[in-house]
Amino acid sequence: MAVLDPGVVLHADAGALRPGGPALVRGAAAVARQALSFTRFAPDTKLALVNGAAGLVAVPGGRPVSVMGFTISRGKIAEIDILADPERLRGLDLSVLDN
Repeated sequence: MAVLDPGVVLHADAGALRPGGPALVRGAAAVARQALSFTRFAPDTKLALVNGAAGLVAVPGGRPVSVMGFTISRGKIAEIDILADPERLRGLDLSVLDN
């Protein structure tokens, strides 16, 4: 919660959503709760540059299945974009960083 801007916004594409899950979440507490559902990818998550910006990529089995991109404003995460649609993932410029 400490790294989230109070007005943080999370956007998720259809590939990243659980059935019935929201595509747009606003506010630090709500975004933190929603982000917990993505912890299942934690063991396979790598730091990455996503189109040149800070992000994370989940690579179970060595192939990207989802990406989180972050927009930072005034030292806090102001926006999170989650993509998991395979077609959209193919169009990204991803550079996995060594941990």
